[in-house]
Amino acid sequence: MGVRNQTQVVEFVFLGFSGIPNSHLYLFLPFLAIYLVTVLGNLMIFTLIQLDPSLQSPMYYFLSHLSCLDICLSSVTVPKILVNFLCQRQTITYNQCMAQMFFLISFTGSEALLLAVMAYDRYAAICKPLHYSLLMSAKVCTMLAFATWLCGFLDSALHTALGSNLYFCETNQIRTIFCNLPPLMKISCSDTQAIEMALGMASLFVGVAPFLFTILSYVFILSSILKIRSTSGKRKAFSTCASHLMVVIVYYGNGLLNYNRPSTGYSLEVDTLVSTMFCIIPPMLNPLIYSLRNQEVKGALKKVLESQSKAICHHTRN
Repeated sequence: MGVRNQTQVVEFVFLGFSGIPNSHLYLFLPFLAIYLVTVLGNLMIFTLIQLDPSLQSPMYYFLSHLSCLDICLSSVTVPKILVNFLCQRQTITYNQCMAQMFFLISFTGSEALLLAVMAYDRYAAICKPLHYSLLMSAKVCTMLAFATWLCGFLDSALHTALGSNLYFCETNQIRTIFCNLPPLMKISCSDTQAIEMALGMASLFVGVAPFLFTILSYVFILSSILKIRSTSGKRKAFSTCASHLMVVIVYYGNGLLNYNRPSTGYSLEVDTLVSTMFCIIPPMLNPLIYSLRNQEVKGALKKVLESQSKAICHHTRN
């Protein structure tokens, strides 16, 4: 590495959709629509939880944090993508890249941990109903929520510190449309073996461990549900965790598709689309899943809409 010339990178160039002629014309509106649906949907969920007394429970407390994470996760990448589409210049400065990578990894890691915490909440509610108020007290919920955010930021600080020590010799072109550590490592001329080992260890705690914990929680949950004799009781118990289970499937399904796909055999555009889906699809679908599948959220939304409609009618009459 000492023989190769190391250059001070000022900016990176995103190659992402460079193979599609006039890609900014075709992709700007879909990305804008996805972003608006994501922000408005998650903002709706968060507002409903704050306003409706029937949603003041640990499950919805964690759901409000999930909505915040989804807004933040989408806002880290999509606005910059939209700006680049408008400017028709797919670039990002070095400092902006490091900042984007830091917050992207923070929010994705925190979301994985939060989904595990939400799985534990459902386990406590279904498997330990008599101890639920003690296991998920307000103090415990606050500590768990704080821990998910803190661990996500600590994990991201490690990733970003490792990324900031990379050297770039021959190119500053990244085969994606946002900054993340794996694409940067591919174009770096640094020895990345130690970095890969550190990232592997970190992924065990922030990625694999929460996934296994979530799976184990649902094994116990399903086992408890199957022991319920009445069909209506089984249906009611499963309905309380169905939305969360769908969110987990969407999140980890996209994650597995993104991080475990073959390194070759895909075009640049398809590879970019797959990696981008992990950042924009789960945040968009989560509020839709909870608003369509969860009866309490649907009921709260209906009450808010009815009250607003009555207020408008009363205002127009006066």
